[in-house]
Amino acid sequence: MRQKLNIITLGVADLEKALDFYEKGLKWKKLEASQGDIAFFNMGGIILALYPKNELAADAKVSPESSGFSGITLAYNAKSEAEVDAVLLEVAALGAEIIKPAEKVFWGGYSGYFKDLDGHLFEVAHNPFVTFDENDNLMM
Repeated sequence: MRQKLNIITLGVADLEKALDFYEKGLKWKKLEASQGDIAFFNMGGIILALYPKNELAADAKVSPESSGFSGITLAYNAKSEAEVDAVLLEVAALGAEIIKPAEKVFWGGYSGYFKDLDGHLFEVAHNPFVTFDENDNLMM
């Protein structure tokens, strides 16, 4: 298997509400390939998909009932500590729940966490030990 992820799909309780958060609130551009009950966003090499949680669970043949922390977070790497703070303020204003306010962290960076409207955990972090290429891809 190639070492590559292509699509990350988030199961959402209310697609329209999720689209308001991501498309209208965060100003992310939905791809034209989006249709019906699935929305796609180009994340610079990986596609983020939003799909109704019950339908996603049915497709995977698992229960849609959550059982606590799923063991996965999504991360947004900021270019500065100020950007971390600004992003957390922005998502809070859109209805996200700040789980951990931004703070200096043990590995030398600065990060905080929020839950989107469906409880997906996002870390917003500034890592002073990484850089970005000309396309804003993280270089490690």
